[in-house]
Amino acid sequence: MHHMPAVAPVNQQLSLADLGTRLSAATFVVVDLETTGGPPAEAGITEFGAVKVTGGQVIGEFATLVNPGSPIPPFIAALTGITDSLVATAPRLTAVLPSFLEFARGSVLVAHNAPYDIGFLKGACLKLDHEWPGNHVIDTARLARLTLHRDEVANCKLATLAAYFRTDVTPTHRAFDDARATADVLHRLLERVGDFGVETLEDLAAFTSRVTSAQRTNRHLATGLPDAPGVYIFRDPQGEALYVGTSKNIRKRVRTYFTASETRRRMDQMITIATSVDPIVCATTLEARVRELRLIATKQPRYNQQSKRPERQTWLKLTAETAPRLAIVREVRDDTAGGACYLGPFRSSAAAQEAAAALQFALPLRVCSTKLARKPRSTTAGCALAELGKCLAPCTSAVDHLEYDALVERVRSAMSGAVEPVASAVHERMRELADQSRFEDAALWRDRLAHFVQASVRTHQLMMLADIEQVVAAKLTSAGGWEVHCIRYGALAGAATIMAGVDPLPVVAAMIAAADVIPAPKAGALAALTEEAEAILAWLGGDFVRLVRTSAPLALPIGCGGALLAKLGQVREEIRAQEPVDYQWLSAAARSKPVTRIA
Repeated sequence: MHHMPAVAPVNQQLSLADLGTRLSAATFVVVDLETTGGPPAEAGITEFGAVKVTGGQVIGEFATLVNPGSPIPPFIAALTGITDSLVATAPRLTAVLPSFLEFARGSVLVAHNAPYDIGFLKGACLKLDHEWPGNHVIDTARLARLTLHRDEVANCKLATLAAYFRTDVTPTHRAFDDARATADVLHRLLERVGDFGVETLEDLAAFTSRVTSAQRTNRHLATGLPDAPGVYIFRDPQGEALYVGTSKNIRKRVRTYFTASETRRRMDQMITIATSVDPIVCATTLEARVRELRLIATKQPRYNQQSKRPERQTWLKLTAETAPRLAIVREVRDDTAGGACYLGPFRSSAAAQEAAAALQFALPLRVCSTKLARKPRSTTAGCALAELGKCLAPCTSAVDHLEYDALVERVRSAMSGAVEPVASAVHERMRELADQSRFEDAALWRDRLAHFVQASVRTHQLMMLADIEQVVAAKLTSAGGWEVHCIRYGALAGAATIMAGVDPLPVVAAMIAAADVIPAPKAGALAALTEEAEAILAWLGGDFVRLVRTSAPLALPIGCGGALLAKLGQVREEIRAQEPVDYQWLSAAARSKPVTRIA
């Protein structure tokens, strides 16, 4: 597959959102509180001390005593030197808190043992009905535990760290002194984390999150990856693919594997083994998805669970034999000329079984797998189903072959895009069960019908793509540009992104000229993986997609079940929402004409 690079004006400047906020440009407010020692919800704060720093320079200070409105316990007074008489004339928290929140607006809050101080600040906001601003928080105690070795410091208390780093200010259990000492400790620790590749606030957030040692050690693998849509491949020391993924932004997505947001156990194992990440920049997210599917199918990465076994798909087949029957098969053979007909692929054998049950109920072909001659010699009455009148019994000599052949043609018609007979029969069965208050059984038949109709729509959508030599379509982007794709026989052959203000026609022409040449597959077969064709169909059916040119119309059989499938989905949503369901809808929906155009 070839893609054209995004066509954009030159001298385009990246934003800070693309680059991340460098630590040297970030504003930190280092805060320390003295309290009465009660729970944070009581907000018993007796002193604020804060230092605002940027680029290692102090640009603001905030310090004040606070009258907590309650007695200060003697042991707290002895520890801090803050007594009731000292705070008697101090302002109340109602006056101090808004000033501090304004002082800290837009900054990164830093505290030593941050859960304690930040807990009191959040408690104060809750008590005084102020919205917590949601500043990002850095805990210097945790940062020290991650960056310092045990043989360097005995513990990570503030006094120990201040002594180790020889800070200009010694902690005294007073808020302002402790905040200044913490600011010095912060700067020393930020120097240390540079050795771990931490250069931005985003890096620091990932570094201090609750991650495994393997995630922390290997987080450098995300360094230098592009801020662009595409595919990323984690590789082991031998260069073998461990995991393949896709994202609108490769760098940002790979970084998440090294943060606390990644909780999948198998990914934790994969990160331990990985030694490199290879990016493949793509013109569009659809191209990235297609490349991902192809890589997973060919490379079989051990840590990918989905899309690894395309051969596990199943089809519902009308067999090409004397007295045809329904069978669930693993492959589509080149036997349609002999009378075979296929519906699928299904995502599971269970779904295929459910669809077969609906079709078999409406149009009861034989269910035995016995190979039959055109003129059976048996004079028996056939099996139990034949005795019950639910099988025409082509295994007996008394069978009316013309009648059975007519039934087979009705099945072939239902599988070829005329679902109304199946829908009507199942609807009648549902009505009977509902009249008997057997609502769970009625729902079972509804789901069987849904599996059949979904397979019908899916089959004919895939066949539509498989039969069209070329489709060129464009999607309007949120930025006013276009995503353009060239699709040949259901496979993505080319992709391009066109920025707003650029003449699209020359780019489209160049993309088509550079697109992969894809030979026509055998009749009814796709030139790509089923999942690739489905991803293309989903894109074609999305909002703001326009056809540029096509070698044949994009159309579906008028009765293949599009409207019925939409109604079945609506009923499921109504049931989930516990809304009353009108069961009279089905007959009308089955007769209505679905939208035949994809885009």
